[in-house]
Amino acid sequence: MQPPITRHDERSMPKLQSPCTTTIAMFFLVLLAGCGGGGADSEPDSTAAVVAISLTADHITVVDSGLVENGPSLSGTLDATRVAQLRAQVAGTVVQMQVDEGAAVSAGQALARIDATVLTDQARSAAAQLQSADAAATVATRNAERATTLHGAGAIAQRDLEAARSQAIAADAMAADARSRLASARKQLANATIRAPFAGVVSERPASAGDVVQMGTPIVTVVDASALELAASVPASALGSLRRGAKVEFTVTGYPDRRFTGTIARVNPAVDPVTRQVRIYAAVPNGDRSLAAGVFAEGRVAFTQARGLTIPLSALVPQALTPSVKRIRGGVVEEVPVSLGLRDDVAERVEVKSGVQRGDTLLVGGALGTPVGSALRVARPDR
Repeated sequence: MQPPITRHDERSMPKLQSPCTTTIAMFFLVLLAGCGGGGADSEPDSTAAVVAISLTADHITVVDSGLVENGPSLSGTLDATRVAQLRAQVAGTVVQMQVDEGAAVSAGQALARIDATVLTDQARSAAAQLQSADAAATVATRNAERATTLHGAGAIAQRDLEAARSQAIAADAMAADARSRLASARKQLANATIRAPFAGVVSERPASAGDVVQMGTPIVTVVDASALELAASVPASALGSLRRGAKVEFTVTGYPDRRFTGTIARVNPAVDPVTRQVRIYAAVPNGDRSLAAGVFAEGRVAFTQARGLTIPLSALVPQALTPSVKRIRGGVVEEVPVSLGLRDDVAERVEVKSGVQRGDTLLVGGALGTPVGSALRVARPDR
């Protein structure tokens, strides 16, 4: 039967403050049990026990060099720079829809067709009228030329010459009118086919085959997704530093680990009196079509840049009087004061000017609860 634990024993037992400390203590107790002999009189092993903690990439980081940027935060929405809502230009029945939403289209591609039976007949009639008018104009022109010759020979009177010339002019006018009516009929016939004005993607297709549409009825909407515009708000305190060509960085829903970039194209000089925000518009290339119009974006305008040693913000010891980190050196945890530089809240990294060197291994996150002086053997998982 084991003796009861006294108050002295309770005070001597370590108090575990964090998950990492709990893990250390558990390994420590297991190792002591393995090293112990038979009973209370057994002598302790003279070899110091090593606390082995299995650390993953979430527990450690390695100091490395990189780029740190800083600037005012922004939030906004991505919009397409070119959007075309194509409407019916002739009335009739939709006989064919050749695309669906999300389909990529090329410039000039046929997207939908409206019944053009009547328009085809009108175009043929206009062509026949033009042919007749051209023939009449040709005859009238020849008569005017003949009248000119006869008048020169004194065979006809002046009024007969003027009448022939007037008939030629009238015939030419009728031919020109017939030509204009044929062009209009052919244009109406062409309008029965809805074509893409530029290369892009179909975002809406409200019409379907069989629908009877009037002039102005929406048929399909095409969006050019190759270039987008970020319309975002920035604190008014940064207005004096905003300029065309400045770089912006942002993330969007769906790509949490990917950072997109753009350049400021326009700055609204007026500040919203309610939000105290200023509106900026940044051009965002989207050649791979990974971004979509309408998504919400958050990021910052990159004003200041610094290249040097960087560490994640999660490596800084919380609530320390001066900035410090916990480094593993010679298998022992030590706390090292550091001098910090530029802070990047978007990338969650900070520049370190002194205190650590490139390649140093630091504890991060919950592992910062490991007491200073603990002997560690970093055990990485097998690959």
